[in-house]
Amino acid sequence: MNERIKMIRKALNMTQEQLAQRLGIGKAALSMIETGKTGLSSRNRNILIQELNVNPEWLESGKGEMFNAEPDLTAYMRRTDSSLPLQSVPLYSIEGTAGLVPLFTDRVQTKPVNYIHIPNLPKCDGAIYVVGDSMYPLLKSGDIVLYKQLHDINDVFWGDMYLLSIDIDGEEYITVKYIQKSEREGYVKLVSQNPHHADKEVRIERIRAIALVKASIRMNSIR
Repeated sequence: MNERIKMIRKALNMTQEQLAQRLGIGKAALSMIETGKTGLSSRNRNILIQELNVNPEWLESGKGEMFNAEPDLTAYMRRTDSSLPLQSVPLYSIEGTAGLVPLFTDRVQTKPVNYIHIPNLPKCDGAIYVVGDSMYPLLKSGDIVLYKQLHDINDVFWGDMYLLSIDIDGEEYITVKYIQKSEREGYVKLVSQNPHHADKEVRIERIRAIALVKASIRMNSIR
């Protein structure tokens, strides 16, 4: 593994001093790791994988690509947003939590499937995978959306993008849509990005859970 640390540093065009600083160790300590005189700590290994996007399989065995797929991050910022230097956003499985409503009502007890380490974004409560193509090409199935939960539908920003749980005949329907005002009292209009999906008006009382979409992540293959 030790020789691969130097390969990572070279691939990132970093000096020993720069990588050592990123790992929180001294330059001499990094030199000892690269030359095989000492091993890589689990903390430093996690930094390489989680913050520098190193493929853990390649790090251990040299098999596969050096780096994981390159994420494409899109942030949906507002003037009132204040960014955090770095945060670990829990990534949840909707299937594993049996829906958005159970996730929101018992988020403290729900175990995430992973964590996403994101710098310079507003505070996010969590993240889930997108299913469906109603917001394509802005979002596609398999993308990740990071959200901030809302507790009152009256707090929506008209025209912004939201993650919604809607009651349809007693079953939970989870979708991502723009929310616009409706001319019908007690209704809101859900608008898709995909022109093949028609706008839909739903009663506000049928919205069981709602969250403001703060950012989206799409994985791109490194060429």
